[in-house]
Amino acid sequence: MNPEYPFQPGQQPSNVPQQPVQGQFAVPGAPVPPAPQAGYTPIPPVNTPPIKRHHDPKLKWMIMTFVFIFTTLASAGVAVWAYVNYLDQKNNVDSKVSVAVAAAVKEQADKDAADFLEKEKQPNRQFVGPDDYGRLSFDYPKTWSVYVAKDANEGGDYEAYFNPGTVPEVNSAQQYALHVTIQDQDYDKVVDGYKKLVGSGELKSSSVSLDGQNGTRLDGSFTKDIRGAAVIVKIRDKTVTVRTDAETFKGDFEALIKTITFNK
Repeated sequence: MNPEYPFQPGQQPSNVPQQPVQGQFAVPGAPVPPAPQAGYTPIPPVNTPPIKRHHDPKLKWMIMTFVFIFTTLASAGVAVWAYVNYLDQKNNVDSKVSVAVAAAVKEQADKDAADFLEKEKQPNRQFVGPDDYGRLSFDYPKTWSVYVAKDANEGGDYEAYFNPGTVPEVNSAQQYALHVTIQDQDYDKVVDGYKKLVGSGELKSSSVSLDGQNGTRLDGSFTKDIRGAAVIVKIRDKTVTVRTDAETFKGDFEALIKTITFNK
């Protein structure tokens, strides 16, 4: 046995504490790492290379194309909607303007026509009734025609009809601008003939003064076809009724009765 090597040939050392490597300090109680075996080469750590993601340029182009098409279509849709809405609003405004203009033109045309007709009525003509029947007189438009149905030459009632242009055939349902009657009847009896219509509310009765003479005025429906106004006044032993048969001639009627005169 070699004193420097106290093991038998072929015998492995066991449980022999190893000496610390030069330059290191042994820590009491710390495990000692095994000595590297002869011929062993340590394997260095493997660094995994980063995964590279490959971007397909075709896919990117398709996405951009889709976004562009969608944006274009959306913009076009908004533009079309805005244009249609604009046209609708414009048409509504144009329609309202056209209606307003047409109404204004019609209103002006109606006014001009009415003014023309009023001017055409001037100067007025004068009506004069029979002397034996109180010589009733008044002014009426020159555009009216007169038809005397009964002249009372042989007594009885006097009747005259007035109407613009020509006087229609006389009948009870026909409306006339003016209907004048001079009756050989008592005033109270003539007024009482309308009492039933006044009582039913078809006619409204009121007082009126014509050429200083008190009389009666009636407004409303005289028949189902005749709706207008009438004034009734006593002239000597006769009774005069002046009536318009339609609301259309109410203005002319109001002006006419202000010019009534007669012999008292």
